[in-house]
Amino acid sequence: MRSSVSDRLVAVELAFAKKSLRQACESERIARRLLGAKVAERLKRRLADLRAANCVNDLVAGRPRELRGDRAGQVAIDLGDGFQLVFCTNHGVPPLVDRSHVDWSRVNRVKIVSIEGNYV
Repeated sequence: MRSSVSDRLVAVELAFAKKSLRQACESERIARRLLGAKVAERLKRRLADLRAANCVNDLVAGRPRELRGDRAGQVAIDLGDGFQLVFCTNHGVPPLVDRSHVDWSRVNRVKIVSIEGNYV
């Protein structure tokens, strides 16, 4: 049986808001320097979880949660020791449940916007 494009599993694609953020996420040495060994290891794991997921709703590790208020449309994932990874949808037109809420079950492209915590 032939499957359609919509039936295929698609890994979440990552983009980065800033070059320095990309470097911190892609270089273990930089991440360790900025975040410490323990948090850098968790960052590496959470990024691997994102890349392995088919959509944002597949994430479970790190207590993923949608932010509110002026940060609505962003998701935070705990990295430990007071740090969190924050991302938003990177679709041209975000899939919505209604006019104001992202349908995270249909989001497979995200932009990492920040790593927040003790070092900032």
